[in-house]
Amino acid sequence: MSTENKVREPLPFGYQFLAGAIAGVSELLVMYPLDVVKTRMQLQTSSLGPDSYRGLFDCLNKIVKKEGAKQLYKGISSPILMEAPKRATKFAFNEKFQKWYGSMMGLAPGQVNQTISLLSGASAGIAEACVIVPFELVKVRLQDVTSRQFNGPIDVVKKIVKADGVLGLYNGLEATIWRHALWNSGYFGVIFQVRSMLPTVNTRMDKIRNDLIAGTIGGTVGCIFNTPFDVVKSRIQSNGNYITDPENPLKVIRKYNWSVPAVKTIYKEEGFAALYKGFIPKIARLGPGGGILLIVFGGVTEFFQQLREA
Repeated sequence: MSTENKVREPLPFGYQFLAGAIAGVSELLVMYPLDVVKTRMQLQTSSLGPDSYRGLFDCLNKIVKKEGAKQLYKGISSPILMEAPKRATKFAFNEKFQKWYGSMMGLAPGQVNQTISLLSGASAGIAEACVIVPFELVKVRLQDVTSRQFNGPIDVVKKIVKADGVLGLYNGLEATIWRHALWNSGYFGVIFQVRSMLPTVNTRMDKIRNDLIAGTIGGTVGCIFNTPFDVVKSRIQSNGNYITDPENPLKVIRKYNWSVPAVKTIYKEEGFAALYKGFIPKIARLGPGGGILLIVFGGVTEFFQQLREA
């Protein structure tokens, strides 16, 4: 029997959590510069002349040329702290919800279908969003071109808490839930479908190949679904979201608050294309990044299975 089609009892939650953490940190270290590029492009609201970013490679070139190569890893300390619980929550809760929904539908342990894949992915995305919002907020503030007002992650946290209280660290929660629920449902739903269409797994290299293909396609589809809400999240969490109230010049207000009204505002002011700003670097990261996640997660969970069966 092929290793991919063999139904095994799911690993305990703790093992899934650790495997997801290892997969997430591995993917981050390889692909993080593309996340910096994506955020910079999403925060750019209009053409700013020669300093504006005109694409993935133009943005990379201008950041390195004007700010130095180390700027491509600006703000990585927050994602490093975030990535372990973030990806751990994604994979561990996806497995947990698969088991829960499967039990509700009367399936045997370890069996899934398309509906369960979509539901468990969306549910895991909501759980993931609730864990990572403060880390995402710090990351966006540091990646923002105006972030020179901050001296590092701790300084960001102090200034947010001072200005908005502890709950200010959860600025953008609703948009983050939309972003992760849509990405995870697309990612895990597509992985299930693509795996069923790929050749049977007979060797470890076959499994790596299938995981890379399924994960890359899943990551790409997830990006198509959630990019407008990713743009909104970046705008809501950015320094530039605070503007002067048109009706009261002495008052500062937030331009973007809730996701759907923010989508409408961006569409009205900047056009449909603005809802997909940063799409190319996002795809460049989370397409193959989705494959890397699945390969590492699959390899680590297989290792844990062998340890438990030895």
